[in-house]
Amino acid sequence: MRFVHSLFASALVLACAMSASSQSTTPVKPALDLPDAPEATPAARTVPNGPTVVMDTSMGRLTCKVYQRQAPRAVANFIGLATGTIDWTDPKTHKKQHNKPYYDGTIFHRVIPEFMAQGGDPTGTGEGDPGYSFDNEVDPNLNFDQPGRLAMANTGEPNSNGSQFFVTEQAYDSLDQKYTLFGQCDDASVEVVKAITHVDRDRHDKPRTPVVLTKVTIVPEGQPLPPLPADSAPSAPKP
Repeated sequence: MRFVHSLFASALVLACAMSASSQSTTPVKPALDLPDAPEATPAARTVPNGPTVVMDTSMGRLTCKVYQRQAPRAVANFIGLATGTIDWTDPKTHKKQHNKPYYDGTIFHRVIPEFMAQGGDPTGTGEGDPGYSFDNEVDPNLNFDQPGRLAMANTGEPNSNGSQFFVTEQAYDSLDQKYTLFGQCDDASVEVVKAITHVDRDRHDKPRTPVVLTKVTIVPEGQPLPPLPADSAPSAPKP
């Protein structure tokens, strides 16, 4: 009896299977796992964010947007030094400075044509620093692949950032992932950098006539830029 019941059950299962297969012979395609919407690549999302750095020099204005999310330490350090909101040690007197802007009145002490202009040292020698150093911040999607890159200079060793910075005149891929890149300057600024790097200089690449960084202004997002200095503004037409 158990054998008969087993045969009946097997026949029933087989009949059901044949009936199901006869109803449809078209294979079902798996659903595609599509994104909700196209997404930008990480490199495309790496755009300047945060305040604008305005550097008025004796040869014109540099206007640079920072990468605050990608290099938060470098941006905070530059802004703090520029505004005097962080303390630093004067490399000439070795005295602690409080509420004193660091960059105003310094010079571009090293300029190299087709490369970059470097500043940020109150001694004007390339040896000065604010009395401390901090680590590199590099982003795989941020490289020296265009002119006008604003970056931290260092001693030649990694993680030796302090106050010195440079702005590139053109793309320079040998710098990629080796220096903290924290800003992008606009096209007009690149032209100013070109003018600075092509001044007459000595064998140490120091301009024979000082190129002065007269004032650094930090402009919050959404705020207008400061007016050009009087000596840089176009003269009023004569009546």
